[in-house]
Amino acid sequence: MSHLDDGGPIFAQIAAELANQIADGSVGEGERVASSNELAAFYRVNPATAARSLTVLLDEGLVEKRRGVGMFVAVGARERLVEARRRLFAERYVRPLVVEAERLGIGWDELVELVGDELSSVQVTAGGGA
Repeated sequence: MSHLDDGGPIFAQIAAELANQIADGSVGEGERVASSNELAAFYRVNPATAARSLTVLLDEGLVEKRRGVGMFVAVGARERLVEARRRLFAERYVRPLVVEAERLGIGWDELVELVGDELSSVQVTAGGGA
């Protein structure tokens, strides 16, 4: 898990971190998520704050409560998260990219080439491969 920063309410940061773990598959569907007491100890926060982060995930349908057992990742949670994040990615990044490319007279082929070059650059920098 990553550390918390000053970028918003602590409960929201913890919920976002847990959602990231669901989205990247670190915590799979049907797997138990940390309890509010476990989260409180790990993040060194009040248990009520940790519980609130779990409530956010519960309200979003990403986790489900099993009475007396704990919270578990809901079936379909990863798929729903990834789909929502793809839509957000398109709105925040792809649409503005396409609009600016149009403004600059960059055609489809050139845009694809530019994105491919950047992707290659990022993969080389990060030590990844194609």
